[in-house]
Amino acid sequence: MAIEKELRLKENIKHRDVNWLSFNERVLQEAEDQSTPLYERLKFLAIFSSNLDEHFRVRVSQLRQIKRIDKSLRKRLAFRPKKEVKEILKGVKSHQERFGTVFFDEIIPQLKEHNIHLINSGEFSEPQCKEASDYFATKIAPELNPKIVDFKTDKDVFLQNNTIYFVVAFENEKQCGLLNIPVEACGRFYTFKNQDSKDYYITFIDDIVRSKVSQIFPNKTVKGIYEVKMSRDAELYLDDEYEGILAEKIYNSLEQRTEGQPTRLLYDAKMPKELRKAIRKYLGLGKIDMMPGGTYHNFSDFFGFPDPTDNTDLHYKPLQPLKHKYLEPSTDYFKTIKEKDQLLHFPFMSFSYVERFIEQAAEDENVTAIKISLYRVADESRLTTALLKALDNGKAVTVFIEAKARFDEKNNIVWGRKFEDKGAKVIYSYPRIKVHSKILMVERLENGKNKRYAYIGTGNFNSKTSKIYCDHAIFTAHKKITKELSRVFDVLEGDLIIPRNKHLLISPFTTRRVFEKLIRQEMDLAQEGKPASITAKMNSLEDPAMIDLLYKASDAGVIIRLLVRGFSCLIPGKKGLSENIYMTSIIDRFLEHGRIYKFGNNGEELLYFGSADWMTRNLDRRIEVLTPLYDEDLAQELNDILNIQLSDNVKARIQDAQESNTFVKPKVGESLVRSQYAIYNYLKEKHSND
Repeated sequence: MAIEKELRLKENIKHRDVNWLSFNERVLQEAEDQSTPLYERLKFLAIFSSNLDEHFRVRVSQLRQIKRIDKSLRKRLAFRPKKEVKEILKGVKSHQERFGTVFFDEIIPQLKEHNIHLINSGEFSEPQCKEASDYFATKIAPELNPKIVDFKTDKDVFLQNNTIYFVVAFENEKQCGLLNIPVEACGRFYTFKNQDSKDYYITFIDDIVRSKVSQIFPNKTVKGIYEVKMSRDAELYLDDEYEGILAEKIYNSLEQRTEGQPTRLLYDAKMPKELRKAIRKYLGLGKIDMMPGGTYHNFSDFFGFPDPTDNTDLHYKPLQPLKHKYLEPSTDYFKTIKEKDQLLHFPFMSFSYVERFIEQAAEDENVTAIKISLYRVADESRLTTALLKALDNGKAVTVFIEAKARFDEKNNIVWGRKFEDKGAKVIYSYPRIKVHSKILMVERLENGKNKRYAYIGTGNFNSKTSKIYCDHAIFTAHKKITKELSRVFDVLEGDLIIPRNKHLLISPFTTRRVFEKLIRQEMDLAQEGKPASITAKMNSLEDPAMIDLLYKASDAGVIIRLLVRGFSCLIPGKKGLSENIYMTSIIDRFLEHGRIYKFGNNGEELLYFGSADWMTRNLDRRIEVLTPLYDEDLAQELNDILNIQLSDNVKARIQDAQESNTFVKPKVGESLVRSQYAIYNYLKEKHSND
């Protein structure tokens, strides 16, 4: 019976890395959408490309590595890596074809309509040829490292991750030229000087280099020039996926793994078969590692595509940050927060409210301590400056630095050392657990007693990402909440092993248990014939036990409404399994990042928000914090925002068993709801002082 149950669950759980393609397709849909401003469509192509690069560096890399473990151990996994990789590559190929269509057939012509011309070296005018030659000689040439590769004798060639190269075909097929494109030093694009014309001309620096290849290899007959890009393994994050002894065995079985192993070679599809074969063998790649592409790679560089026209119609109209009704006029945040909890919503409101709170704490003579967890530390900012100022003013500052925040490890450790040098107590992440919570606590002496003030959020303490991520956060002086949050910091500081808590949900201690209890409570209500509902918004849904419980809740008659931005392993709307589960996903101007969970609770709704998704790692292997909302006004505000998102019929896509990504269509007579703009207008009215 247990085996049948396990098989049933496996059959009804999507593989996360395959379903992730459905998420990236939604990003591609935004680039395909003609109503999206032209330069924003370019940015969505850049996001799509950047997402794909990371997927190959981390997820596909992991699948390929797992293929190498002992077969007996591999059978314990819930999937077959080789099959999954093939399915991913098939999906990527289809998406890349759509990518090429939208870029070359739609965006390039529309740029021309606005007098912006992206030209190649064959289209340079005579003055442009001279200008390009001058730029090449002064800026590009000093950054080039040309190399002639002999396929039989040279063994020391290493293609850097995500760096663009030219493979130059010579008449002598036993050799090729290898040439780096110095994007980091020179930028990806060059804008030609405007010659008193309404037209603007831009080129890839690749094309400037392409026009000079014969000079770079003067004694060779050049037969072809083909752009390539290597994606390399970022690191195996097996602790995120497997637990205990299984993870150890997998690590041990991969002893022969080389650091930075190739996971994909993206190449110009026009590269001749023989040259392609020679390159593949020379680099020690398998056929599955080869991915055909277009003439140009690294479209993530289009984040910086120049707009010489300054035409505002080509971009999203600016949304001015809304002024918080209570925090904006406040000169004493402690007084304002003590009087009433305060809710923030980014990017609709400014992150400066968080910075101002820490700045005030740094200068306040009654503040004794500041404690904060930093997952992705920004470069020098008002927040980091305020923490350093607090140290100068003699405050006890404790900073928990997550040293394993993917791709931000170096910056986090650099800042950790800066804080340590100033006298802060800096604690780095534990070997097998990440700290993903977004929490801050300030301790202040008031009337001879220690008063705590807390901040709990869904997003990082990062002013840059706060402008593009949709997140929520609360300032509170609620005694029970702040007392329990102080215990979380005690755990981080090693003074406590297990925090006692009745209000906060704290992973890996209570979050799973409380969520399971609340879901089962809704099941009981449904079986008693009472209204029962679960509404959950998150980034990703992966945990098998939670998915199985949601299936059971659906079967019991609980109405389940899910809003999942990224991948989901749950199959919604399947007859006999999940008929009462309806799921949508929103991709729009800003990145949806908040996590909100609501339970019907027999008419007295319970609402939580915080940093944890319903993923195994967030429930069992990370320090996460979610908070209830005890202020009725704020609970209603967050509930209203959630309902607006659930009503989106412009940017919401239906998630179904077919992964069709069909847009939600408004019903007859129903008004259009584009939730991100509707939320902005809702908050604008709510926080108006009129």
